[in-house]
Amino acid sequence: MRIAMVSEHASPLAALGGVDAGGQNVYVARLSEELARRGHEVTVYTRRDSLDLPDRVPLPGGAAVEHVPAGPAEILPKDDLFPHMPAFGAHLARVWTAARPDVVHAHFWMSGLAAQIGVQPHGVPLVQTFHALGTVKRRHQGLRDTSPYARVGIERQIGRTCARTLATCTDEVVELGEMGVPPRRISVVPCGVDATHFRPGADAGRAPARGRRHRLLSCGRLVPRKGYEDAVRALAGLPDAELLIAGGPPADALAADPEARRLTALAHRLGVADRVHLLGAVDPHHMPTLMGSADLVLCTPHYEPFGIVPLEAMACGVPVLATDVGGHRDSVSDGVTGRLVPPRDPGAVAAAARELLAAEELRREYGAAGRARVLRHYTWRRVADGAEQVYRLTVADHELAEEVA
Repeated sequence: MRIAMVSEHASPLAALGGVDAGGQNVYVARLSEELARRGHEVTVYTRRDSLDLPDRVPLPGGAAVEHVPAGPAEILPKDDLFPHMPAFGAHLARVWTAARPDVVHAHFWMSGLAAQIGVQPHGVPLVQTFHALGTVKRRHQGLRDTSPYARVGIERQIGRTCARTLATCTDEVVELGEMGVPPRRISVVPCGVDATHFRPGADAGRAPARGRRHRLLSCGRLVPRKGYEDAVRALAGLPDAELLIAGGPPADALAADPEARRLTALAHRLGVADRVHLLGAVDPHHMPTLMGSADLVLCTPHYEPFGIVPLEAMACGVPVLATDVGGHRDSVSDGVTGRLVPPRDPGAVAAAARELLAAEELRREYGAAGRARVLRHYTWRRVADGAEQVYRLTVADHELAEEVA
């Protein structure tokens, strides 16, 4: 099949850990690579944010990234990209006149809007993955939600009209149903993890030296919704533990980062600054070693559409303490691979962490069960199996509908 991936802000080539670079970038990159290895012709269309970028960049495995001119060729916050989606879509429509894809898979709501414009002249079926929903973001962030006002309405329209919506967790299926998306046109295909890279005993790079304290690790984009504040507050009740936070800008730029400054100030107020270590951006090649050095990985977001960090930790054989939200409910098996606790509850994080840190054998059991769960359900091969099946069904349904018409 000729598969077009549309990912307007989340380029597979972006450095991870920035405000707008995280799990979606990984998802698009790894799914595209896996599908290309199976012989599919895969092209990822992402917005050009620099004049120095080549028009086309090959990815490992045979896929390619094409940079789409839409708006200024500079880095913009993703919430500022909305006005440029008509130009993005018009470019896709022109490109697809010469090389029509068999199926288009759009990632995030703005990509869906651009993809709808692109497929309209060609009658190509559109599969949509939202990765995060505006209704959920607005519910949790309220007035702090910076998304364009039109987002929720556009998501509803895309979900109701695209050929199929590919949800990443069961929580999202419920939310989509409440938006009026027909259940028969929703499929669940989770995110995945590279279980050969993230594995127990990985020794790529070096982790910070450990003392006698237990090590807690939190990872991801350095933004408030990731709940690092709750992890810092929990540390006040864990006197024998240190907390490492990996993510955000490079270490030498943390002093200028608003969230890093806020967390550092909080740690000082709580008297735990000597046990909180902000690492900044960590080379993905070194992440398995860093994770393997931890006794427990904390995933404490206030809400989480899916969450790849728990999978990475489980793949490394490290138990996970995660908030009971979104995709965590699917990936973390409470009492088997880790623990789920209420969001925004540092006391619950501290209590669960104390129990796990005091039980080394239980942590080993959770770690082994987590690794087994990843291998069973969450490798990129399994994810690609699910996506490929959705594409084939979508194309077959589309061809049948055209014959009937």
